[in-house]
Amino acid sequence: MATEKRLSARRKHQLKSCMLVVANNLLEAEATEKVGERERFLSDKCPTLDLPHSGNELRELCQKLHEQLDMSEEERYSLEFKLNMVVSEVRDLNIKIVDMRGKFKRPRLKKVRMSADAMLKALLGSKHTVNMDLRANLKQVKKEVKEEDKQLRDVGDWRKNIEDKSDRKKMFDS
Repeated sequence: MATEKRLSARRKHQLKSCMLVVANNLLEAEATEKVGERERFLSDKCPTLDLPHSGNELRELCQKLHEQLDMSEEERYSLEFKLNMVVSEVRDLNIKIVDMRGKFKRPRLKKVRMSADAMLKALLGSKHTVNMDLRANLKQVKKEVKEEDKQLRDVGDWRKNIEDKSDRKKMFDS
């Protein structure tokens, strides 16, 4: 095994603090870059407003602003429509993929210890009282034993009748 030098706790702490300082500087630079980008975007899209003093110039400015507003609304509407189309297409494709796989995620069912009476009571509500003792509702039937069945059961030992059967065999052999 090669012996590796381990860093001391002081050196680890110093490296962590240096990494935190560098990360903090990167975050600050990123934040200032975002602010500058936002300023540039706003200056491009919203130029400084020069308010004219005459009525005709104000009307022209209002008409110009209305036209810009209409154009931006049309762009927003078209982008929103395209987005909805793409979202619905993605949803349809996901459904097709699931259908092609033929596998559906089955939820894991929890084991519930409940008697049949309690389950029926939960399903039907507390008003309905159902008794699941099905044997209590059955009729009592007496079993009649036929004499033929008795004779079949009382056939007895096969060795007793062996001599009778041996005579029959001799008849068939001759």
